[in-house]
Amino acid sequence: MHLKNNRPKPTNGFYGAFGGAYIPELLYPNVMDLEFNYQEIIQEPSFQKEYQQRLKDYVGRPTPLYFSEKLSKKYGANIFLKREDLNHTGAHKINNAIGQVLLAERLGKTRIIAETGAGQHGVATATACALQGLTCVIYMGKVDVERQATNVQRMKMLGAEVIAVASGSQTLKDATNEAIRDWINHPTETHYVIGSVVGPHPFPDMVTIFQSVISEEIKKQLKKQTGKANPTHVVACIGGGSNAAGAFYHFINNNKVQLVGVEAAGHGINSGKTAASLAKGTDGIIHGFMTKLMQTSDGQIVEPHSISAGLDYPGVGPLHAHLFTSKRGQFISITDKEALQAGLDLTKTEGILPALESAHALAALYKLKLSKTDVVVVNLSGRGDKDLTTYLNYL
Repeated sequence: MHLKNNRPKPTNGFYGAFGGAYIPELLYPNVMDLEFNYQEIIQEPSFQKEYQQRLKDYVGRPTPLYFSEKLSKKYGANIFLKREDLNHTGAHKINNAIGQVLLAERLGKTRIIAETGAGQHGVATATACALQGLTCVIYMGKVDVERQATNVQRMKMLGAEVIAVASGSQTLKDATNEAIRDWINHPTETHYVIGSVVGPHPFPDMVTIFQSVISEEIKKQLKKQTGKANPTHVVACIGGGSNAAGAFYHFINNNKVQLVGVEAAGHGINSGKTAASLAKGTDGIIHGFMTKLMQTSDGQIVEPHSISAGLDYPGVGPLHAHLFTSKRGQFISITDKEALQAGLDLTKTEGILPALESAHALAALYKLKLSKTDVVVVNLSGRGDKDLTTYLNYL
């Protein structure tokens, strides 16, 4: 994880028109402390040694790149699954959680807070805090606490305090609001481990760097399996977009690789029950950054909907908003029903139960025009144990 000069990075905190740090004055010292120190710290040999060791011996990296003969036959292309679901804690979130907790220690922080929707980031952060012996508080919308009860219990067993947020839609947006309020009230000893490529600069860049191990491994694994390091397509789901940012990272500057981001359409992008912020959003500010945001004409947030708790967010990371407006990426919207069916299909044909977030990416394969020479990598960002009840209710 070395920061190269040609890496995709924000300019003065912005990816094109998106990003920035629209923050309360009380948070300014914290955010500036991060901005001035994070790149230097994460490149220190001692940090890299500890971080890489944790990824290898604790998280279980590298994760496999699995060639799916059945999906390949079905879609008439070469389909690979990047198995982030096989990480410790069951998703890609641990890559960033371990990195940020190690960074927080070097910044002298003793208390960690985080927001979570699907619960995977909450579990990952609680796990990293248990490992490093730090206090951990997780904010989670009340609706998500109920639909992701297993993950809530895991967080509590790991020693974290889980605070159910009852304001607003009681989902990820509202959990993030409460976490930011906590950080304002406890700025000295607390580090906020944001779980996606959202929030004020430098969080989107920092989280992207920690998740870039995904595409770094894809290149090496594809080279070994196919003789070529670059696929024709990389497909990943997008809520805030951390798994997609990590899967896209090492391919962004190669225009021969098609980047495919998959949003949650919910009941349909024109149904009023959707989380497709690129398809339906306009430029706006949320949680300290400028992005594409679902909002009314007078700037009030439109509550998002997705059957997947991790994609239930009214905005998108600024990198993805830039990839969308610059047309560097292709973005597809997938409904709840389409995602559920794709997840069940993979379970029955490959014996792999994907998270509902990842199922959205799988469903996008139906909408891509693929040829037999195409090499497609789908980032399987998490496993679906947490979504069993939702799957079973659909059957």
